[in-house]
Amino acid sequence: MDIVIQLDDCFQSDLTRLTEDEKAAYKSAFRDATYTHVDFKQDVLSVLTKQYGSAVTAGDKAIAIDASGSRRKADVIVAIQFRRYFKFRSSNDSEYVEGICFWNGKGERIANYPKQHSANLTTKHQASSNWMKPMARVFKNMRSRMVDDGLIKSGIAPSYYIEGLLYNVPNDKLTSSYQDCMVNVLNWYRQEASKSDLVCANEQYYLLRDGHHTCWTQGKCDAFVEAAVKLWNEW
Repeated sequence: MDIVIQLDDCFQSDLTRLTEDEKAAYKSAFRDATYTHVDFKQDVLSVLTKQYGSAVTAGDKAIAIDASGSRRKADVIVAIQFRRYFKFRSSNDSEYVEGICFWNGKGERIANYPKQHSANLTTKHQASSNWMKPMARVFKNMRSRMVDDGLIKSGIAPSYYIEGLLYNVPNDKLTSSYQDCMVNVLNWYRQEASKSDLVCANEQYYLLRDGHHTCWTQGKCDAFVEAAVKLWNEW
């Protein structure tokens, strides 16, 4: 279970698409926050540790809370608001896409867009005659079996990227039955998909790129699909 705790009183921005005049206007409109993401994450970690004790571990990206009794394992992302600006004339005259961002252990900023991800998947589900979400569950269950059978390593296919892969599948491939959907998806990826053009479900990043925190590597995606083909053929 993933949990996002977000600080809304401050935000980070991507200004790369702004003109120099717009960047100057932005810098005049806002000032740096005195309470930083580092402070916020430390405070969240302190509160969670007081509540759950040794079950809490600070990882590279998330704070992990181990399962215990009826409590499920949880990964807590401590984030702040993120804005990718396309126009800025003043704080009342601007255009941007809003997401969240956080920093990993190396101090590298990672930005994502969970609201767009969720909304786009819902639209895709409806446009695919309600096959998108059931097929996502099938592929995630297959992933668990692949790991158990030693076909792939744990962590090679996060749910976020599996959903992103299915988001790109043409709607007419998701139809009729689970069997047809599965065969169509696997054949589409192996034979038809323009892999460099696939996008994440949030439509803010490409899905398959090496060396990017927000993208799935081509090798890992290929390995997941080939393992799915092998497992499917065994069934």
